Amino acid sequence: MPRESLNDLQAFLAVAREGSFTRAAAQMGVSPSALSHSLRGLESRLGVRLLNRSTRSVSATQAGERLLTSLAPKFAEIEAALAHLSEWREKPAGTIRITTVDQAAHTILLPKLGPLLRDYPDIHLELSVDYALTDIVAERFDAGVRLGEQVAKDMIAVPIGPPQRIAVTGSPDYFRSHPTPKTPRDLLAHNCINLRLPTKGGCLVWEFDRQGQSLNVHVEGQLVLNTAAMIRDACLAGHGLAYLPEEYLLPGIAEGRLVRVLEDWCDPYPGYHLYYPSRRQPSAAFSLLVEALRWRG
Repeated sequence: MPRESLNDLQAFLAVAREGSFTRAAAQMGVSPSALSHSLRGLESRLGVRLLNRSTRSVSATQAGERLLTSLAPKFAEIEAALAHLSEWREKPAGTIRITTVDQAAHTILLPKLGPLLRDYPDIHLELSVDYALTDIVAERFDAGVRLGEQVAKDMIAVPIGPPQRIAVTGSPDYFRSHPTPKTPRDLLAHNCINLRLPTKGGCLVWEFDRQGQSLNVHVEGQLVLNTAAMIRDACLAGHGLAYLPEEYLLPGIAEGRLVRVLEDWCDPYPGYHLYYPSRRQPSAAFSLLVEALRWRG
């Protein structure tokens, strides 16, 4: 049904209930003449007279009474549904779905959002860990978490963590039989543990930056894995070199179980961002979540 017909039906309900064009027009914020014009248009389209008009009063015809009886409960349901949505906007409640990678989930989302969930028991959180660059609109997620450089330009992006650095490491056992790489190109002679990218189907290119100089290396090795945790564990076991965010590898480096190389080629890069569509109308719960996650370092 055209939108103007719905508006005209609302106008009919107001006039029939009030028994007056003047009072109904005041209620709807329009002029009596505009309201009268709308009703005549509705009657013309339906081919039925809905209202009896006199100089002193307005009343519904038999057909109008029948339409009034049928429409009033349905419009009441619509108004109640809209009022319920208003409550959701004002009350922090509902389920928020976020696609993320496991590192951000463990180091940022769960620690920061724990207090929010305790303080607002009507807020529910669903985290989906996925390395793919998920289309959050198509997959019906409220937001996503990825590194800043991976976020599409048409999204609102809010930093939620500090800048990141990559670390390249190998185990002491590995380096007993392999030379230490001095430049990223030396990695072509090493057994490197690759990360399979689910979206593109290929493997992650190892990217390096040093004082504005960038160098990308397509490494090779015996292992291709699809999670950072498996790559770290394989590196600890001596199966090759790992290329991961340093948070995964720093404990092993501190314990002497991993040796870091090419550190001067690993400049910082933008950290994790929460992103969501720019035309999104945020709920109270979502607004609280954004503020709880926002990086203020």
